Amino acid sequence: MKVFLTMLIVVSSMAFVVFAANPSNAGPTSNLPGPEPTPATRPRTVSHSARQPDLGPGASLHGKQLFPADNPWNQDISKAPVDPNSRQIIATIRADAQLHPDFGTLYQGAPNGIPYIVVAGSQPKVPINLTSYAGESDPGPYPVPRNAPVEGGPNSDGDRHVLVIDRDNWKLYEIFRAFPSPDGSWRAASGAIFDLKSNALRPDGWTSSDAAGLPIFPGLVRYDEVFEQREIKHALRFTVKKSRRAYVYPARHYASSDPNPYLPPMGMRVRLKASYDMSQFSPANRVILRALQKYGMIVADNGGNWFLSGAPDMRWSDEDLSKLKIVTAADFEVVRMDRIITK
Repeated sequence: MKVFLTMLIVVSSMAFVVFAANPSNAGPTSNLPGPEPTPATRPRTVSHSARQPDLGPGASLHGKQLFPADNPWNQDISKAPVDPNSRQIIATIRADAQLHPDFGTLYQGAPNGIPYIVVAGSQPKVPINLTSYAGESDPGPYPVPRNAPVEGGPNSDGDRHVLVIDRDNWKLYEIFRAFPSPDGSWRAASGAIFDLKSNALRPDGWTSSDAAGLPIFPGLVRYDEVFEQREIKHALRFTVKKSRRAYVYPARHYASSDPNPYLPPMGMRVRLKASYDMSQFSPANRVILRALQKYGMIVADNGGNWFLSGAPDMRWSDEDLSKLKIVTAADFEVVRMDRIITK
């Protein structure tokens, strides 16, 4: 039996009706009002909500901004110059390929996407037993609860990312290939801690829980931003099948041995062309597409070509998200890269 859940959300004394469907539902979110274009004079800080983030898996941040306003993730690149090698680079990542939303409700019985959990500052910290990339990791302890969701589910044999946001100290903890231990500790291939109040980068040449040495969480498409805030105000994360042995700011690490200059380096940013007509899409999908025009998306790891990362949520409409595949690689352009690091 298909069940539609209707929620009434009151924002700034105005009511908006949001319809969310289960994964088998075939209906796009066409009844969701589209957000108004962002005025040029609007401040770049999130000030329309005084609420602090909620707690728990997939919790809403209620618009709280990650990192300072001038952080690269929050940079408006809509007017930035196009890289002179843009066409060649797009072609190497398959210009005919479709944008692939790598998130939604369920995939093969497990939550589809990279999950996260928000905890309080009082969350006990536990040891993190680091293995493969211990030398490039931030040592524990981390405030990872026993019930922290694991990417791909508890039985996954994939990347098994675990992302934890400490809402009171405003810090982000991320671990890769994470496995819980009976004593409450975790074993992980790598781990990284990010101060969400700071623009500090990881040491040059260091990885993180992501190949590029970047945080994962800021690059996710999240349900709360699309349906509650009705605006994504940061760059997004995507993967490519084959990358270059190079990286560009703000990335700190590469994950390839191929020096081909027309392959994308880690940290490369692309944006949806300003001329792209998004009128055929649902209001929810237009929120995502507008972010891709204004903030773009950043190469963060090797994976599927043009796979756009997001957090799982049972309220997504998988059918509506699949319509993003109408967008092809040829609809993007590479933002100019000024300094490419190859060593």
